[in-house]
Amino acid sequence: MPLTIYNTQTRQKEEFQPITPGKVKIYVCGVTVYDDAHVGHARAYVAFDAIIRHLSARGYEVNYVRNFTDIDDKIINRAAELGISTAELTKRNIKSYTRDMEALNVLPPNYEPRATEVVPQIIEAVANLIDKGHAYEVEGDAYFSVESFPQYGILSGRNLDDLQAGARVDVDERKKSPLDFALWKSSKPGEPSWQSPWGQGRPGWHIECSVMCRMQFGDTLDIHGGGEDLIFPHHENETAQSMALSGKPFARYWSHIGLVRVNQEKMAKSLGNFFTIKDVLKKVKPEVLRFFLLSKHYRSPLDFSDAALEEAGQALERLYNALLAADQAVENPVHQMMGKPEEREALKVVQDAVTEFEVGMDDDFNTARALGAMFSLARYSNKLASQKKITEQEEALIADCAARLRYFGARLGILQQDPETYLQSGSTVAGDGPSPEEIDGLIEQRRQARKDKDFAKADAIRDQLTDMGVILEDTPQGTRWKLK
Repeated sequence: MPLTIYNTQTRQKEEFQPITPGKVKIYVCGVTVYDDAHVGHARAYVAFDAIIRHLSARGYEVNYVRNFTDIDDKIINRAAELGISTAELTKRNIKSYTRDMEALNVLPPNYEPRATEVVPQIIEAVANLIDKGHAYEVEGDAYFSVESFPQYGILSGRNLDDLQAGARVDVDERKKSPLDFALWKSSKPGEPSWQSPWGQGRPGWHIECSVMCRMQFGDTLDIHGGGEDLIFPHHENETAQSMALSGKPFARYWSHIGLVRVNQEKMAKSLGNFFTIKDVLKKVKPEVLRFFLLSKHYRSPLDFSDAALEEAGQALERLYNALLAADQAVENPVHQMMGKPEEREALKVVQDAVTEFEVGMDDDFNTARALGAMFSLARYSNKLASQKKITEQEEALIADCAARLRYFGARLGILQQDPETYLQSGSTVAGDGPSPEEIDGLIEQRRQARKDKDFAKADAIRDQLTDMGVILEDTPQGTRWKLK
């Protein structure tokens, strides 16, 4: 089955065919580092991480670039509020963002450029646009002329006449058209600035991504992505100025991530309804948040709530429980089996799950469908492992299921921990609860009480553990425990 990808520009799924066979050039718009990253950012970068992992598993050599916007009005204003330099603010927030991505098991890109590192190339690009008649300078500012580019609207599908009719004409009377956007901004006293042919200033937002793309990939790249809210105006403007510079298509495929919503509204700092990644990770483990973000197709909106996180935590526990049961049923489990399982003839139920995972990911990177395949595999493994007597052939099947679950987990960036350790830590972040040694001691006391037929004491110890937030499960292999 071919790999298909939904292309925002054409509004349809298309078979993926990179410019260079076997190689993929992908650029994703990064964060503006004026504050900590929020869950909306996490969704975008976890989604693209799953996309990149699948492309790599498909055998593609992936060159992934994700930028930092480290000069911007918001950055300048926030630094002024805090009484620190923009360089200090952005350094701190880039470090914070990097820690967030590491916690969510998001693989680092091949290259992570910053806008301030490419200012000379930005100045050169703006000058070229002016020379080509696609931009103009006014009092130290440079603007892209939207009317000079007849294909404006090619990505968003918006009509230029409608945009002009709806635009506010009083935004900046110096512009030839209210739709024209800034490529270069003259600086105010005290602001970071660079010398340019038009005076001291700094780059506009849109031009930085075009320049960084061209520096890494040339005129045309394979996949360009970001959040759905970037389609217009950011990506539309980026497309226009890039094609005006080169005269060639900018990106073969455009991928956009659906928005995270709170009470049916977009999660955004401007709306005051956002949750930082750090805030959420004080409540749940990083893997739970990652699982939640992958639980819906990346183009679908995602409703964020404590209840949804709790449901994700319970679902992830079911997968870990399946691995634990499999490990206990197999004589010599391979806990760290992360590579691709060896090819072998499998029962139809196993092969169907394997096929469903691959088909789901090939169908526009449908992680929700891939997770469904993993749960099918887990249910079958549980059925085999729950038997009182397990044949040698069934033990091999259980081991095969566990290996495939771990392999598919690695493909999605989940299910990488020892299952017993994970389950004992609970779905929430460890706090000031009981230590494992304390819990194990009480479980041993309960075991001895049951052996002595002192069931009242055994029940009292269970109640004590329940009050401590410890859930017990008695199995033929012994008593398991986990935190609520």
